[in-house]
Amino acid sequence: MRAVVLEVFNTELRFVGDHPEPDAAAEIIDVTACGVCHSDLHVVEGVIPSPLPLVLGHEVTGVHPRLGPVMVYAPWGCRSCELCAEGVEMICVDAREAGIFSDGGYAEKMRVPDTAYLASLGELDPVVSAPLACGGLTAYRAVTQGLETLRRPGRRRRALVIGAGGLGQYALRYLRLLSDAEVGALDLSEAKRATALERGAHSAYAPGDELPPFDFIVDFIGSEATLAAAAGSVARLGLVAVVGLYGGRIPFGFGAVPHEARFMTSVWGSRAQLDELLGLAGREPSVLNPVETLPLEDAQTAHDRLRAGQVESRIVLAVS
Repeated sequence: MRAVVLEVFNTELRFVGDHPEPDAAAEIIDVTACGVCHSDLHVVEGVIPSPLPLVLGHEVTGVHPRLGPVMVYAPWGCRSCELCAEGVEMICVDAREAGIFSDGGYAEKMRVPDTAYLASLGELDPVVSAPLACGGLTAYRAVTQGLETLRRPGRRRRALVIGAGGLGQYALRYLRLLSDAEVGALDLSEAKRATALERGAHSAYAPGDELPPFDFIVDFIGSEATLAAAAGSVARLGLVAVVGLYGGRIPFGFGAVPHEARFMTSVWGSRAQLDELLGLAGREPSVLNPVETLPLEDAQTAHDRLRAGQVESRIVLAVS
């Protein structure tokens, strides 16, 4: 089968036409499309200790012989620990995520351990919806972390999205659909600030702008500068959810952050939340961001452009 393989960290991906097909004894899907995610770059760079050689790709849609059009839920837990029992397999310490620790969707066929990890796509476009499997789901879980805070009684609450790229654009739509908060976006790029306003932000800020206090902040960058901006603008009793992987650190303790402000990380999303998100996308098409499609053999080009910041929203590899 056709596949794209990473053989050595920090080298280019290799497109092959005769990669072995996955074991037919397992659940197999014919891959339709696979989104290209920043986490794929982290795998290539060796930031994640993935086993090599590896077929990348974790934003996967395809066709199952019995279930029809499906989306793959990629965080595969051990299914025997307390976390898996609670339905949060994405933070299982023994998880084997597709495209990160197990072969993923940069290929014509893909093995899935169980049909429980396949969500029905219904009438959703399998190409446009593919990034929901990670980018969309990660933003969805992050936003849901703050809904209780945004729904506190009293004045109208404020929310801020730091980083108005692909995930941030999803978050802006969710915040507008799921809350009545006043929503702001913070980004270095003037073009992305403009896109944020198009996607529903009430206000867009550049670094250095004076920020009002926000009750809920989602940081999709996670650098030292963005974490400092979040700590400096979160309101008392507010919440900051950090998603980005840029490795920033800030001081924490009495006097270092506003009183009773909470700081947390937010990771991917649960299997149940994937169903919720697909249902929301089916009811509200504005949830779906525009995508750019490239053929499977251009996976390296997709990585080069994503690394260079030459992608406005999301790139999806059209496999079949």
